[in-house]
Amino acid sequence: MKLESGQKLVVASHNKGKVREINELINPYGLNAVSAGELELPEPIEDGKSFAANAIIKAEAAANAAGIPALADDSGLEVHGLDGAPGIFSARWGGEQGDFNLAMNRVHDELEAKGLTDTEQRTANFTCALALAFPQTPEKIEPLVFEGKVFGSLVWPLRGEYGFGYDPMFVATGETLTFGEMDQTRKHQMSHRANAFALFKKACLS
Repeated sequence: MKLESGQKLVVASHNKGKVREINELINPYGLNAVSAGELELPEPIEDGKSFAANAIIKAEAAANAAGIPALADDSGLEVHGLDGAPGIFSARWGGEQGDFNLAMNRVHDELEAKGLTDTEQRTANFTCALALAFPQTPEKIEPLVFEGKVFGSLVWPLRGEYGFGYDPMFVATGETLTFGEMDQTRKHQMSHRANAFALFKKACLS
C-alpha cells in the first residue's frame, strides 16, 4: 500500500517529542500529517503484549476515529541486565506524569542494586515498531508493521538536552555521544525509529 504526496495522515501520538521526530522523517515525502493530539483524539488503552501490538492498537484507533490512514509508533528501552525492562512499559516507569527523569533514575537504581555499575555491564537497545493502519471498510486492509532496533549501552550521569525519553543515558554502539547530546540529524540516521522508518519508506512511500 503506497502513500502518495499530499495524502493526509494521522501521526497517532500525543507525545510531542515522538510526533516531532516522525514528522521530521515523513515531511520530505509530502505527506499532510496531523497528530492525534491536534485532532483531540482519545488515547486508546495500550494493553498489547509487544511493541507491535501496541502500535497497531494506536494506529487502528486513530485511523477509525479520523477516517484517514494513521501511523503509530510504540517504542521503548530494553535493558539487558534488567531482563528487557522497562520494555513496553518504558513510559510508565515515569509515573502518571510520564517523567523520564524519574524513569531514568529508576533504571539506574535497579542496575546499581544488581551490582551492574560498569558501562560494559549496562548494555541495552531501543526498539521501535511503526504501524500503518487504515479506516475500517468492508474490504478490511490489515495494518502493516515495521520494526527497528539500535543497540548500545547506558551511561550515568545523564548527558545532553536534545531528544526525549531515555536519550540522555543511551550511547549507541560505536558512538561517544548520548542521543541527548547528538545532533538530531545524526540521530535520525541511526536510531531505532530511523531503522523502522527505512522499512516503512521502502514499502509505503513513493
